[in-house]
Amino acid sequence: MKQQSPVPELDNPGVRFPPPLAYLVALVIGAVIDRFIPIRVLPASLTGWLGGALVLLAIFLNVLAFREFGKAKTTIRPDQPASVLVTTGIYRYSRNPNYISLSMLFFGIGVWLNNVWMVALFVLVLVWIGSRVVAAEEQYLIRRFGQTYLDYQAKVRRWL
Repeated sequence: MKQQSPVPELDNPGVRFPPPLAYLVALVIGAVIDRFIPIRVLPASLTGWLGGALVLLAIFLNVLAFREFGKAKTTIRPDQPASVLVTTGIYRYSRNPNYISLSMLFFGIGVWLNNVWMVALFVLVLVWIGSRVVAAEEQYLIRRFGQTYLDYQAKVRRWL
């Protein structure tokens, strides 16, 4: 169910550094470290199909999440004001399917390349996303949508 915001304020969560860029920066750093200190822990027979499956699943989840925002005609950008609280489609199961898909994509690439550094940096990205981005977005959505968001938050998990 989609709820309109009761107050058309020009507010936003205050997330200035785009979350996809954080994942990209960590991937690049992991690739650079791996160039000088390569460490392989997974068997080559596993990396291709497991990493590829994670990447494909991530893309599928991201398409589903973007589709719901498109239907609602609201922004997916955390530096812009939300006009609608999206609670339909994949958002019935998780409040953050976009971050789940980005995380799955990041982890899938790390596995696919058998890059320990990317997988290690994955933990740091998750901590930043959870503590800075998701926390800020949740506080904003509480201010913006009030009890409607609190009810949604009580009903739907943050992650999975």
